[in-house]
Order: sequence, then C-alpha cells, then structure tokens
Amino acid sequence: MNYGIGTKIATLRKQKDITQEEMANAIGTSAQAISKWERGKNYPDIELLPIIADFFGTTIDNLFR
Repeated sequence: MNYGIGTKIATLRKQKDITQEEMANAIGTSAQAISKWERGKNYPDIELLPIIADFFGTTIDNLFR
C-alpha cells in the first residue's frame, strides 16, 4: 500500500470534508484520477502539484510528508 502523496491528498481532502468529485471540479481533473492517486495506483501530473497545494492551502513539500 502507498503511504505517499495519495494518502496525504486523501487526508487533506477528508479534513476539508469534500468529495473526490468536488475536488476534481476545483482543480480541473476527474474524480477517477483522484481516486487512483488516493489508492496509490497513479500519481498527479507534476503540473498539478502547485494547483493541489494551493487548493489545500499548503506547500508542495507538505504534500510529500
């Protein structure tokens, strides 16, 4: 099981109490992509990292902690 960025995204998303679909709409991707990230099946494109960090009000570095 992956305990990297996908786990961090899932944790931050749940803290904001939003669905994968709501997050997907906000950052311009699909809910299926977010599901794959959270399950460790795939990773966000590097171009999305600043968008994801901004969405959660954090840094890119923090996404990997």
